[in-house]
Amino acid sequence: AGTMSPFEHGETFVTNDGGELDEDFGHYERFLGIEMNRDQNITTGQIYYSVINKERKGEYLGKTVQVVPHVIDEIILRLQKLENQHEPDFMLIEVGGTIGDIEGQPFLEAIRQLIRQRPESDSLIVLVTYVPFPFHLQEHKTKPSQHAVRELRAAGLVANLIVCRSEKAIDIKTLAKISFFSDVSENAVLNLPDLDTVFKAPLHLNQQGLGDLLEKMLHLRFENPKWREVEEIIDRISSAKGKLIIGVPGKYTDGLDSYISVNEALKHAAWQEGWGVDLLHIATEELEANRSAVSILDKVDGVLVPGGFGDRGTEGKILSIKYARENKIPFLGICLGFQLAVVEYARSILGLKDASSTEINATTSHPVIDLQPDQVDVTDKGGTMRLGSYHIMLEPDSIIQRLYGRTEIHERHRHRYEVNPDYFDKLQDGNLSFSGFYNNLVETLELDQHPFFIGVQYHPEFKSNPWNPTPTYLGLIRAAIDRAENKSRESNV
Repeated sequence: AGTMSPFEHGETFVTNDGGELDEDFGHYERFLGIEMNRDQNITTGQIYYSVINKERKGEYLGKTVQVVPHVIDEIILRLQKLENQHEPDFMLIEVGGTIGDIEGQPFLEAIRQLIRQRPESDSLIVLVTYVPFPFHLQEHKTKPSQHAVRELRAAGLVANLIVCRSEKAIDIKTLAKISFFSDVSENAVLNLPDLDTVFKAPLHLNQQGLGDLLEKMLHLRFENPKWREVEEIIDRISSAKGKLIIGVPGKYTDGLDSYISVNEALKHAAWQEGWGVDLLHIATEELEANRSAVSILDKVDGVLVPGGFGDRGTEGKILSIKYARENKIPFLGICLGFQLAVVEYARSILGLKDASSTEINATTSHPVIDLQPDQVDVTDKGGTMRLGSYHIMLEPDSIIQRLYGRTEIHERHRHRYEVNPDYFDKLQDGNLSFSGFYNNLVETLELDQHPFFIGVQYHPEFKSNPWNPTPTYLGLIRAAIDRAENKSRESNV
C-alpha cells in the first residue's frame, strides 16, 4: 500500500525490491539479519485483486467465484510459491490482528487447509495473546486469552503453544489457569512481560524452555543455541558511557512509530560507539508558531531531520536545518530532510529567497527541488514513487565516501522529488558539494565548513541493524560524541 498514512500505520518500511510494507518487516530484518521482500507481505487487497483479475480473464471458466474455494486457494498458492522460491528450513506465517477479526478469517482457513496437507509434526500453531493487568485490580485477567483460544478453535485450529504478553510478569497460578482453560500443557504456556530491551525477549523465552518445546513438537534436534551476539548487544546497552541527545525535528511526532527505523538506526550507531541515546522529537509546526523555540537545539548533541511528504511543518524543518548549520551542530538530513537542506542553503547562502521545492510551492521562481522527469505523467499515487534499492556512486575522498569506505553503494529510496539539475553549478559553491549520484540524480550533499553536515536522498536507516549500523548514522553519532565530550570538558573548566 503506497499511500499508508504515518498517523494511521506508523512507518512505511521499504525493501530492496521496492515493497512498501508494514513497519513490522523492519523489525524482522533488524532482528534476523535476513532481507525481506514484497512478496512476503500478503494482504487481503492483493488476494481479492488477483482473484477478480483471474475471473475477468476467464480463468475460472464461468464458475461462481467465492471466498471458498477461490480466495482461500489464492492465499495457499501465494504461501506455496514463497516456500518453493525460498526453500526455507522454517516458514513462519504470521496472521496479523486479533483472533476474531473479519479480515483474518480467510487466512486462518487457508492455514487450516495447509496443515491438513502435511504430516502432523511439520506444523506448529503459536497463539500470542495479551493478558491485561488492570492496575485498579492489581491482578492479571485471563478472560481475553480464554476467548482467543475458543475463537481459534472455532476456525479449526488448536494452539500448541501460547505466549502471554503483559506489562508485568504473570504468576504461575495465572499461567496454570490459562493452561487449564486452553487445554495446553502448563510448560507450553509462556510468559513474555515488558522488558527493558527487546533483545532480552528470545533469551527470556528460551529460559522457559521454548527451544526444548520446539524440538519436541517438531521432532527436531537443534545444536546448542548461540546467544553471543544478542548478549553482546545487551551488554553494550547496559554499560553505555553516557547518553547522547539527538534532536529529531519532524511532522509526525504524535506517533513515534512514524520514525521507528530512524529511532532504531540512531540506537544501533550509538551502541556501536559504547553510548546510549535519548531522542528529542520536536514538532516542526510548533517551531513555525514560535520561531525562537528552535533554540531548544542548543541542548542536543546532533540533529536528524527525517523524511516526510507535503508542505505541513516544512518551514519548521528548514528553521532547524538553518540553526544546525549556523551553530555547527552535527546534522544529518534524510530524504525530505536532505531536500530542505538544499532549499535552506539556496535561501540563506545563495540569496535565492523564493527557493523551494515544487512539492511545497508549485509556483516558486527557484525550484531547486523538482519532480523527477519520470514522475511527471504519473497519475496513480499508490506504489509509484522511486522505490527500492539503487546503485549510487560516491565521489572519491568525499566525506560520505570515507564514511562508507568505498565508492559504490546500494541504498533504498522512497520519493518523487530530486535536486533540480539546473541548479547543480549554482548550489556547489566551494562549501556545499554533491558527492553521490545515481546517473544524473543527486544522492548526497555535504558541507566542508562544518563539523558534520550530511544530507542523503535515500533512507539508510532501512538497512541498519544492531550488529551493522549504517555509516551515515554512525558518522552523525561520532560527531555528536565529539560535541558532547567537548561540552563536558568546557563545563569542567
